[in-house]
Amino acid sequence: MPMPDGSVSVNPERHWYALYTFSNHEKRVEQHLQTRGVEVFLPLCTVVRRWKNRTTAKVHIPLFAGYAFVHITAFERVGVLETPGVLSLVGVAGKPTPLSDREIEILRVGLHLRRVDPHPYLKVGDRARIRSGPLAGLEGVVVRKDDRLRIVLSLDLIMRSIAVHIEADELEPCSERPMRCASAEPILAERRALRN
Repeated sequence: MPMPDGSVSVNPERHWYALYTFSNHEKRVEQHLQTRGVEVFLPLCTVVRRWKNRTTAKVHIPLFAGYAFVHITAFERVGVLETPGVLSLVGVAGKPTPLSDREIEILRVGLHLRRVDPHPYLKVGDRARIRSGPLAGLEGVVVRKDDRLRIVLSLDLIMRSIAVHIEADELEPCSERPMRCASAEPILAERRALRN
């Protein structure tokens, strides 16, 4: 739309970006950004910590250590980068790279409904897709730990993963990449057989 001075007004699009922070500053960065009116997403998980005096306490820690996510326009980047505790916006070749809006929205809505733990970055393995529930549509690597099934979801841009506790009947083998995903079917079939 033309402006009175002849310039064209641009309606900037908002995208989700990963924000790299100083270690253990994620919560402070979130607070600073919220006070500035910036939409920020800091996924947390609850862990039980035992102190030297043998007391225990439940503590909320960032799910992706050293990272938070912001929903901003290109014009808001400078203000975000000036926030205390922020190191950079994550990107490729020095240019901030937007994350999938759909995946971030699924995480925002669904993570608090599941038991989720931080997990070492994992990219290779038997892949499956979550077919039902709040995280439906997300793909990851199927793993077992303590005789429980988990799906490891990875954000490749920040090279971080999380493990979501899940039941076998909530998963389906990936169909788009049969060479990489078909091998998940034997694990899923075995889990279904054990449940029956």
